[in-house]
Amino acid sequence: MQMNRFQRVRARLFLLLKGTWQRMTVGARVMLVDGDKVLLIRHTYVPGWQFPGGGVSPGETIEAAARREVLEETGYRVTGAMALFGLYHNSSTVTDRDHVAFYIASQFEQGFAFKPNHEIAEAGWFDRRALPEKVTPATSQRIDEYFDQAPRRDIWGY
Repeated sequence: MQMNRFQRVRARLFLLLKGTWQRMTVGARVMLVDGDKVLLIRHTYVPGWQFPGGGVSPGETIEAAARREVLEETGYRVTGAMALFGLYHNSSTVTDRDHVAFYIASQFEQGFAFKPNHEIAEAGWFDRRALPEKVTPATSQRIDEYFDQAPRRDIWGY
């Protein structure tokens, strides 16, 4: 069923006002898995090792954002299907209005060699049993949930 022009304008206005009022954000993170190894990154502006990912832009699907962020932040291109592992509420000290879609990808190729930049200081592959120091709690929780079938949490957790 098609909306008429008035309905489209009204819907856009409603969604704009609702978005401005509630300011909910949606992000995507991806765990690239190669056997028992996972790819992690370390940002220049927040502490800790974590999965690549970032915000979903207007007009972009969550999965497209996840694929884009992995490529931008690591140089790896996801080539196969990604499995949506879970949706989490990120109730950090910064905001309580952020939600994270977490994907698992096991098919990928290197699109370009990673070089540190203004956003990402390091990227590296780590065995799930030998994670680097200062891995974020959310990262270690997702690894435990995926590999060890630990109970899933609703909260992303930093």
